[in-house]
Amino acid sequence: MKIFLGDKLVDEKDAVVSVFDHGLLYGDGVFEGIRAYNGRVFLLDEHLDRLYDSAKAIALEISMTKAEISQAVVGTCKANGIADGYIRLVVTRGKGTLGLNPYLCKKDKVIIIAAKIQLYPQELYSTGLKIVTVGTVRNHPEAINPRIKSLNYLNNIMAKIEAINAGCMEGLMLNHKGEVAEASGDNVFAVKNGVLTTPPSSCGALEGLTRNTVMELAQKAGYEVRESVMARYDLYVADEVFLTGTAAEIISVVDIDKRSIGDGKPGTVTSELSALYAEFARSEGTLIK
Repeated sequence: MKIFLGDKLVDEKDAVVSVFDHGLLYGDGVFEGIRAYNGRVFLLDEHLDRLYDSAKAIALEISMTKAEISQAVVGTCKANGIADGYIRLVVTRGKGTLGLNPYLCKKDKVIIIAAKIQLYPQELYSTGLKIVTVGTVRNHPEAINPRIKSLNYLNNIMAKIEAINAGCMEGLMLNHKGEVAEASGDNVFAVKNGVLTTPPSSCGALEGLTRNTVMELAQKAGYEVRESVMARYDLYVADEVFLTGTAAEIISVVDIDKRSIGDGKPGTVTSELSALYAEFARSEGTLIK
């Protein structure tokens, strides 16, 4: 496997960073998870826009231009023969000292990995997920703004640990007010009487690009879509619930906290949106050539 590191492609065994890198020491950096479908990198420009916005929000200067990173992403996919796969784009603060001062880091470090990913077993896309509400509260929006996709994912990892320990593959996270925020790695949608509702970023939800794409596709298909504060009650009584994310794509939730959602099977709206998303994703994007 070839990894893009710093400014060039290297063998996986040579893809190493300093133990003084602030990404390693403090989770000081930003990242994007990106999909490639049918020989195209999906939503690459949108992912790069969010990457640079996240970096600006944490006062991290990316030494490469968007055009250079775009070319590096495509080149990494091509070098690894990835036509359908997953790309992890990481920018750390770079090598610094054992102290917190980020301004002692002289240069950022860009890392690009292009490989395969399977977040959930394929059969769960037919049968649906069972999830539980976890006790780990989503980071306060004024502590770590959810629009920043940072390397510090411990909040989400703690939620994932709780979910796995409860026998589930995913957990529902609430914010400090007890409102629905998101799953540990995905956005959440409820469908009730043909209306789609998802929490706004002010509730602690990452403004996911898959989430935004699904909202646009749903509106074009004639569905009403709302961003609204949600309680667990709204999920329990929904006709359908589904999660969205770059790695997860769209997956139905059929049980939350031992409550069956709808008839306990993936719903028709979720299935329709999954088909629309798959068709759209395989026809759009930056060509890998």
